[in-house]
Amino acid sequence: MKKNRIDFEKDALRQMIFIYCKGQNHGKPLCEDCQILLNYALQRLDACKFGDDKMFCSKCTVHCYKPVMRERIRKVMRYSGPRMLYHNPLLALRHLLKK
Repeated sequence: MKKNRIDFEKDALRQMIFIYCKGQNHGKPLCEDCQILLNYALQRLDACKFGDDKMFCSKCTVHCYKPVMRERIRKVMRYSGPRMLYHNPLLALRHLLKK
């Protein structure tokens, strides 16, 4: 089964939130706050009106995240982004190539 753009985004998002939660010593496998953020972000991806033509959320003209959740996901991505190369180099490389 071939994965679409949204599926790859979900995989990257899960990985980044796991890296962040573990790195911040929140809990295993995910603390309650990180699980809430992950569930919220996955719901937003499922509802994305662009589907397979989706761009990066940071470049999108339609911001579907609530401001508080948007800031939380930015914090996660700032922390996890550089660490993705060590935890999942193939996913990180694919993500970089899509930019």
